[in-house]
Amino acid sequence: MVLLRRVIGEALRRRRQDQHRTLREVSSAARVSLGYLSEVERGQKEASSELLASICDALGVRLADLLREVSGDLELAELAVGAPTPVGAAAVVVPARPAVVNRAA
Repeated sequence: MVLLRRVIGEALRRRRQDQHRTLREVSSAARVSLGYLSEVERGQKEASSELLASICDALGVRLADLLREVSGDLELAELAVGAPTPVGAAAVVVPARPAVVNRAA
């Protein structure tokens, strides 16, 4: 089973490490304890929306962008573990583009 809190934690850690910042720096900027931020990054604690917004602000990342990243990561993780496809999801039909008719000929 894929846990959302783990995927969110991994995304936050990846963002922080990409910026070459320490847990201490980000926890201070986000006004959250270092231990709690560490637990969030390790997927051991479920962060509230307020806490996620504060961490994203500290990282200079829009919450919407983080959640888009998490959504993609979550989808890949579910596919990797063979999570069941929601009812109706496999029946998504993408309409074909209409044929272009060359009327000049």
